[in-house]
Amino acid sequence: MKTKKLINDGAAAVDEMLAGVLAAHPRHLRAVEGSPRSIVANEGPRPGKVGLVIGGGSGHEPTFLGYVGKGLADAAAIGNVFASPPPDPIIECTKAVNGGAGVLFMYGNYAGDVMNFDMAAEMLAMDDIEVRTVLTTDDVASAPVDQKERRRGVAGNVFIFKAAGAACDLMYGFDDVERIARFANERTYTMGVALAPCSLPQTRKPNFEIGPDEMEIGMGIHGEPGVARGPMRSADEVTSELVGKILDEMKPARGDRVAVLVNSLGSTPLMELYIMMRKLKAMLDDAGLVIHLSLVGNYCTSLEMAGASITLMHLDDELQRLIDHPCDCAMFRSGEALQ
Repeated sequence: MKTKKLINDGAAAVDEMLAGVLAAHPRHLRAVEGSPRSIVANEGPRPGKVGLVIGGGSGHEPTFLGYVGKGLADAAAIGNVFASPPPDPIIECTKAVNGGAGVLFMYGNYAGDVMNFDMAAEMLAMDDIEVRTVLTTDDVASAPVDQKERRRGVAGNVFIFKAAGAACDLMYGFDDVERIARFANERTYTMGVALAPCSLPQTRKPNFEIGPDEMEIGMGIHGEPGVARGPMRSADEVTSELVGKILDEMKPARGDRVAVLVNSLGSTPLMELYIMMRKLKAMLDDAGLVIHLSLVGNYCTSLEMAGASITLMHLDDELQRLIDHPCDCAMFRSGEALQ
């Protein structure tokens, strides 16, 4: 039995979505001429500024293209659903935002993305465009702590991109932008739970199987296996497990500040996310932690997958300033941009 989707042709879904995004957000976004999968900020790229290019597969909206705009990413290269963009749109994004100070690539740690972004970087080097790469690896469940470099990048991208994008917007030098991007990644932790699968537009069939009374802790945003599958539990029990694992690794001190994200994987409604937020706040209060910023909603999805993730960024003074720096993107705004 096929799932129901408001699409025309599964093979055309990504390009039709991008056409709709550009129609809805002409103040923020444009596509590079001749490269419709290269989405660039109308404001942001400028001479002397380190450019920030993000990207990855479609199906995670508002990640990635929703975070392109002044104060955050300068461009996003868009791939097919759950698939890396090929080198060409990455190259076109980079050329469009190159201000002569270097371009930073940031994306989740997935083999296809690494291969294609690395190929693009090699080709750009022949045009004397300096490119550096920082992979996001915030998914605590995807590898043990002594193998953090193998972890996947998931919803924590929002905070990590935000910090790096602010550093770029403030005209930091390339070394400092790269340092901040790595530091932000090191201080960001995500754990998720999946309740029901999503289906790809081309197949309209579930991309994994899970029982009607089951849940899976740590499942990836493409349906990658998690760390534990078992019977459904209450929101408080699930939140306690996710947050507990994060705090065990983060090891914060009482009085420390955090930014928090309670993220829907696609179909989980705000009601359930705020129930989780309630328990999260109680746990952080008990740990003596101060919530500086809280985001609740759809920030990094997996099409219509049911489930949620919780992200904590362990702030210091520098990261807090960067998280607070104004940004104005098609699907995310903060600071002065809200006034």
